[in-house]
Amino acid sequence: MPEGDFLIGTLYIISAEIMECFLGIFPKKQQMKTLKNYKQQGEKLAEKQRKLQAEQEERQQSEQSGKQEKPMQAGARKYPEPPVDKQHLKKPGKEKDLEVKPMCDAPYYKGSGKLQDMVALITGADSGIGRAVAILFAREGADIAVVYLSEHQDAEETKKLVEKEGRKCILIPGDVTDKDFCKMAVQETVNQLGKLNVLVNNAAFQLHVEEFENLTEEHFDLTIKTNLYSYFHMARAAVPFMNYGSAIVNTGSVTGILGNKYLLDYSMTKGGIHAFTRSLSSNLIQKGIRVNAVAPGPVWTPLNPSDKNKKHIAKFGSSTPMKRPAQPEEIAPAYVFLASPQCSSYITGEIVPIIGGYKGG
Repeated sequence: MPEGDFLIGTLYIISAEIMECFLGIFPKKQQMKTLKNYKQQGEKLAEKQRKLQAEQEERQQSEQSGKQEKPMQAGARKYPEPPVDKQHLKKPGKEKDLEVKPMCDAPYYKGSGKLQDMVALITGADSGIGRAVAILFAREGADIAVVYLSEHQDAEETKKLVEKEGRKCILIPGDVTDKDFCKMAVQETVNQLGKLNVLVNNAAFQLHVEEFENLTEEHFDLTIKTNLYSYFHMARAAVPFMNYGSAIVNTGSVTGILGNKYLLDYSMTKGGIHAFTRSLSSNLIQKGIRVNAVAPGPVWTPLNPSDKNKKHIAKFGSSTPMKRPAQPEEIAPAYVFLASPQCSSYITGEIVPIIGGYKGG
């Protein structure tokens, strides 16, 4: 027999033996039976899923009928829950006119010298978040320059509260959209208080518009100039007076992260503030000046009752996971943290959201 034929015959025999062995392990009938079993197994699992679904739906109906979600209270004292108020204020919104006053004095917050003998300039500090920040900064040892628009009575109250903490306070009324005013405010702060260590850009203009076509150029322009130009002008005026260890804290917003269909212009500026914060932090890092931002969710301040109508303001904050708006004193400690070189010396360019929780995907 030729050598090639012998080799082919040998391979054929080996192949046949392998096939026989394989089929002996997995005979055709057994293969068919296994596939059938898998099909039955899949049907049983589907039935199990339907059973679990029915049980969960029954439990959920029972829970919903006997349980209503309550606003979360996790602070040192209880905070107002919706409906907080049904007032509507005229612009710019005065805290003295609110029936339900924002809670700003944080009586349980204990200072520990985190800003001892520093000087802070805070825009929009006559009320709301700005007032709460001024109080806590003073409690931590800082002197305060309060920059505000025209809410003189509110500003005087902030001044009293700062002085109650044993620190100096000066009032500087004016228009933060004017770069010359911003220069003057910074210079006045340095002249009267001796230096400038912390700048808090907090002034803002907000006005809801339901139809995009009704957002006028005048409205758009005022929002941009108040919320973006002023931050730029104030920072540009302040930086030459700031040394290593100084800080800038900007007020952003959850709307700058998530957007808001009725606050197109405002949301755009807040997103811009976040980008400005990140970019400026990189620019000033060699000067030793840290730049960060706080991005609050709904906070009970005069800003919102001077914007929304009575019907909408009654529900303000109820759509957050915590089911209520924040009070200014709940937001202010974040500003202390970001302003203090003792607390955040390795933090710059960060946007800190304080929005009352996340709903998930």
